[in-house]
Amino acid sequence: MSDDKNLRAPADAQRVNLGEDYEVRYWTSKWNTTPERLRAAVEKVGVMADDVEQELRR
Repeated sequence: MSDDKNLRAPADAQRVNLGEDYEVRYWTSKWNTTPERLRAAVEKVGVMADDVEQELRR
């Protein structure tokens, strides 16, 4: 578990919400990516976390 108290889990772990800074921080940390890549993946495949994760692995 992370010691970073600012790294809160998303309210809906099945969807990526780019409108909340804490969720962007969570997902970028979880998937070791940048906010820019995360936004591009969401734009391409939608907000479902599984789809975004698969896109980021490509």
